[in-house]
Amino acid sequence: MFATSHRSLAMLRAVAAGRAQLRCSSEPDLFIDGVPCCDQYTAHHLTHEGLVRPSGPGPVGTLVPAVLTASGEALLRAPALAA
Repeated sequence: MFATSHRSLAMLRAVAAGRAQLRCSSEPDLFIDGVPCCDQYTAHHLTHEGLVRPSGPGPVGTLVPAVLTASGEALLRAPALAA
């Protein structure tokens, strides 16, 4: 399981708020409010751990909306972590 941090939770909250996009590639980069996220290592882990995914397919290099998976939503709802 992915070790959560304040930063990773903030990234998940941005995705939940509809403020995030993923670049379609083998390592999907996360953009928040149109700006590349400063911690792509964590962004990659969020996708590899199945917490965040692209909303749908797109050509390599394009940005598509990022969405939470059921696991990502559950993690944000966990009372001890979301505070």
